Amino acid sequence: MAAWASRLPLKVPHLTSKCYTELVPTTRPRYSVTDTGKTAELLDLAERAWPEVGNRKELLLRLAEAGAGVVEQALHEGESARAARRQALLRSRELLDADVLLSDQAWA
Repeated sequence: MAAWASRLPLKVPHLTSKCYTELVPTTRPRYSVTDTGKTAELLDLAERAWPEVGNRKELLLRLAEAGAGVVEQALHEGESARAARRQALLRSRELLDADVLLSDQAWA
């Protein structure tokens, strides 16, 4: 055996089936985001909006929160619009006589 071989660790960590993250306190998914391209543009925009925040990670979290607010509002508006259409259709039964509309009488 070569002299340098005796100085190597007994195991090569990436060749074992051991979990490297066993000491991580959560089983929730993690996401890696690289500060390039569109992400960098969004973070630059966030820096202009929140100049007091010096940490781009915090800016990313603020962007996510702001985006969630927009999505939540859009969902609420969509639900409100559907409810209004439903009410209009129900009310149309009271205001319109389908038999008259389907006859020539409606167009005379």
